[in-house]
Amino acid sequence: MTDPWIRPATDDDWPRIWPFFHATVQEGETYAFPLDLTEETGRGWWMERPPGLTVVLEEEGRVLGSAKMGPNRPGHGDHVGTASFMVSPDARGRGVGRRLGEHVVQWHRDQGFAGIQFNAVVETNTAAVALWRSLGFEVVGTVPGAFRSATHGRVGLHVMYLPL
Repeated sequence: MTDPWIRPATDDDWPRIWPFFHATVQEGETYAFPLDLTEETGRGWWMERPPGLTVVLEEEGRVLGSAKMGPNRPGHGDHVGTASFMVSPDARGRGVGRRLGEHVVQWHRDQGFAGIQFNAVVETNTAAVALWRSLGFEVVGTVPGAFRSATHGRVGLHVMYLPL
């Protein structure tokens, strides 16, 4: 068995990202993407171009998760980064999100960002909130009822921040 490794995603990775991207969107618990999202639109939203980057965590030829990162805003806001993460449902609970999160934090440091802002962490996504807190992020605000969870109805969206 080979250790999982993180590398930049290529266009050839998209067919291995799409199944868990689509499954995650369909769960209706963590992303505000429309449920009828097409593969083409999903690809456009997920596969970053410079100055951003999309990475995959791969183990034995299987893509177990992916993250995208880059500036949160253009121009006068480009010194603060942001990121999004998706982990294959069958790989959850195995540390994939943590590995991707640690990678994203280090990438932002290496690129000289002043901090990382997550714009919309669903408050009922307790695993993600706990993970980001363990990496030093703090909830700096919550927008009440801003997300329609398939399970919980209207719940808050946290804005989380990590100064670098």
